[in-house]
Amino acid sequence: MSNRFYIGNHLSSSGGYLAMGKKAVELGGNTFAFFTRNPRGGKAKEIAQADVDKYLEFAKEHEFGTIVAHAPYTMNLCAAKEDIRQFGMEMLADDLKRMEYTPGSFYNFHPGSHVGQGEEKGISLIAEALNQVLFPEMTTIVLLETMAGKGSEMGRSFEELRAIIDRVELSDKLGVCFDTCHVWDGGYDIVNNLDGVLEEFDKVIGLDRLKAVHFNDSMNELGSHKDRHEKIGQGKIGLEAMKRVATHPLLAGKPFILETPNEDEGYAQEIALFKSWFA
Repeated sequence: MSNRFYIGNHLSSSGGYLAMGKKAVELGGNTFAFFTRNPRGGKAKEIAQADVDKYLEFAKEHEFGTIVAHAPYTMNLCAAKEDIRQFGMEMLADDLKRMEYTPGSFYNFHPGSHVGQGEEKGISLIAEALNQVLFPEMTTIVLLETMAGKGSEMGRSFEELRAIIDRVELSDKLGVCFDTCHVWDGGYDIVNNLDGVLEEFDKVIGLDRLKAVHFNDSMNELGSHKDRHEKIGQGKIGLEAMKRVATHPLLAGKPFILETPNEDEGYAQEIALFKSWFA
């Protein structure tokens, strides 16, 4: 497999890093994503150094791309309630310490929902939380995810993400995860104007900050702001447009993570499809 591209899906972290690495290879992938703890929050499982060491050796042997951890969905750094914000910051701080077991990885999170406080307040709170938690020695890059913009969701535009980045002191520790379903549902036409969307991303944020791609079709029309993922080629984005995203030269070498509604067999088929585009 060429190292020009990396493809994988979300895996369960219950068995440890080595188990996730082996599962990724079993499905045909050479990277993967995982939740740092239960997606709905809770205490994280203890990490065993021996497992990490075996995984790092396995990943090197199989030429893995950068892996992408995902924060729990309950982490809302701009919640209206202070206790929820504090809970989110505590999870984030703990996760970033744990991420150093696998240096140089990505940690992706949903920016959060301002819950009626307004976009400006949301931006301010998210940046404030990141300024409290990020630390100079960390090797992890924290990724703000592009969002579909449902309800009071933050990150619905490139400008919102840029505004957060601009207020973070250690902004060199920040990047962006480009979710194809979310940007489409958010109103960015990656079907008819992919080059234009990437050009706009570069102008507003900078392509050097685009670190990973969540590779998903969408059940919804452009600009729906609904966030409903679909299997590759079976949604409103469609197979040809998904292929153009996967093979776009500006996205070469980024980890592509499937978040489609699939079981293992379906993920294996989508990974094989992705790889066929580079054959």
